[in-house]
Amino acid sequence: MTAAKADQSRQAGLDPDILRTMYRHMVRSRVLDERMWVINRQGRASFWISGMGHETVQVALGMNLRSGHDWVAPYYRDLALTLVLGMTPRDQLLAILAKAGDPNSGARQMPAHFSSREHNIISTGSSVATQLLHAAGIGLAIKVSGTDQVCATCVGEGSTSEGSFHEAVNFSATHKLPVVFLVENNGYAISVPLDKQMPTPDVADRAKGYGIPGVIVDGGDLAGCFTACRDAVDRARRGEGPTIIEAKVQRLTSHSSDDDEKRYRSADDIAATRNQDCLTRCRAFLEETGVLKPGEADEIRGEMVRELDIAMEEAEAAPSPAPESALLHVYGDV
Repeated sequence: MTAAKADQSRQAGLDPDILRTMYRHMVRSRVLDERMWVINRQGRASFWISGMGHETVQVALGMNLRSGHDWVAPYYRDLALTLVLGMTPRDQLLAILAKAGDPNSGARQMPAHFSSREHNIISTGSSVATQLLHAAGIGLAIKVSGTDQVCATCVGEGSTSEGSFHEAVNFSATHKLPVVFLVENNGYAISVPLDKQMPTPDVADRAKGYGIPGVIVDGGDLAGCFTACRDAVDRARRGEGPTIIEAKVQRLTSHSSDDDEKRYRSADDIAATRNQDCLTRCRAFLEETGVLKPGEADEIRGEMVRELDIAMEEAEAAPSPAPESALLHVYGDV
């Protein structure tokens, strides 16, 4: 199996340097995600919603986009994606600590509402699936302008039950817009399991109704995720229209810091999910194939923790918003 996966990685154009870079991105996101939980539990942040277990496919998508050229309409678990596109741990710490320099919203949005003008990451709201409509609009603007840009947008599988999902996919498919729809299917829409959410086990089946490709990928498979994202982005860039990618991922935490999954998931179910941690799987694969040398994974994590500690010091020392700025962006000038 390992030899087959190594061959798949080579066929996907993933040399050891790319694989190592992908793993570093995943570790950077994971240690930052873990720190966000600590900050929340310390009472220093009101809320956090984790992307743990989703990192592989987010990194794969990000590495196939051109930061600052392509557009992204993210959802609240897309921490790893924003880091690949160029946002920094410091940026995200400024946000969760509600500092004035927060590039996401200037401390005006709740945590995990990502945004960056520099990297073409658009600001989104808390209502799920609305970002897909924004992505379709951006896709239309790209087509009208005649550029080779692509807009990628992400949702959880629960969001595919919203009308916004179907409207955005239908419009994008009808007009062959350069949009990539990534569905990060972790099996739960807060506390509602997939079989209570839809009559089909695969969201990708819905692509048939719009005449576009629907691709299912194992969300812990580095090469599979990279290939699926590369093909969808390339297809969009060629003007051939949208693709739905469904990544089967694991949600390694409760839905959010305000949720307790033990109230609706069995201990066996939770344990099985933890055993499918994409970071653990990727580390094992890279070590077995020799991409990571013995001890290198621990060195990478140590490096990412040191980087995070510096970012944390800087974010903590950053100024809070001035009280007189409270009404900025609330009322228009008259």
